[in-house]
This record gives sequence, structure tokens and C-alpha cells, in this order.
Amino acid sequence: MKRTIPVTFGAVILALALVGSTRAETLPPGQVDFGKFAPPGSGGQFVEINVSDTLITLVSHFVEKDQPDVAQLLNKLQLVRVTVIGLDDENKSELRERTAKVGKDLESKGWERIVTARKDDKDVGIYLKTKNKDTVLGLAVMVMDGDKQAVFVNVVGDIKPDQLALLGDKLHIDPLKNIGRATEK
Repeated sequence: MKRTIPVTFGAVILALALVGSTRAETLPPGQVDFGKFAPPGSGGQFVEINVSDTLITLVSHFVEKDQPDVAQLLNKLQLVRVTVIGLDDENKSELRERTAKVGKDLESKGWERIVTARKDDKDVGIYLKTKNKDTVLGLAVMVMDGDKQAVFVNVVGDIKPDQLALLGDKLHIDPLKNIGRATEK
């Protein structure tokens, strides 16, 4: 009897640790795991921007007087992540494969690919994760710009469809501007 108490207690602790680690690995709805990125080996372009809800809230306070619609949108955002990677012979195929894999993964998790644009060797995909019909939980943009660069964007929040045009305008994503304007009608 004395021996079963420590064993049982140990099993409970292990089970709680496993549940806790599983929860820690689960991303919030709308957030995309693009994986880790590294600068190109050739020393090309590499930009990584991660803006958390703390900084977003701070910025919203600065713009709320002059641009209340922007402040309202910002208050609903949790995360903005942008990564731009210059392409070279070493990373081009890996980034193309990663883009395809992430796209399939998003679709399997209920994300909707709302824009597919391909011309020559350029490929643009924009995905939305929605809740009900009136809320966007996440936006993912993946661009393979020929031999120049790969771009990965993830915006997480509680965004109304009519705010997509404003978001597209502020983030300079032309297809999103058009989608947002279409939902306003």
C-alpha cells in the first residue's frame, strides 16, 4: 500500500505534465506555425517582424485620436508576424516545399484559401481562419516571388470582414484590400 501511493502520485504528475506540454504546443486559433527561418546562406535579404499584442495596444493608443478606425482594428489584433527571406540556390526549393506544406496543413485545419494568384514564377496564397460568418480569427499570406524572395505573413485577432480592406491598406496587401471592399458591399 505504501508503495502504490508514490507510484500513483508520480503517474498523476506525469499525466499533468503531458497535458500541460500539449497545451503549450497548441497555437491559438488564427496563428500559423511557419517554422523557424534563417537568413539565406548567400547573405541576402532577411527581415523578421514579430509584433505582439502589447506593442499593438501601445500603438493603438497613439493613433486612436487621429485614426479611430485603425485604433479599433488594432485593439482586436493579438499578433502580426512578417518574414521576408531572399531566395538563393540553397534555400529556394526548401522554401517552395515549406510553402506548399503549410498551405496543405492550413486547408486540413479548416482554413480557407481565398486568393490564389499565379503568374510566371510568382505564387500568392491568402488564407483565412474564420469563426462563424462574421469574424476572422487569422490571416495567412504566403508569397513566392520568383527567384527574389519568399514572404510569410500571419495576422491573428478578432477581425470583422469589413475591416479587411483597412487591414490590407495598412499592411499593403492589395488582394486583401479588394476582398475587404467586396465584403463591405
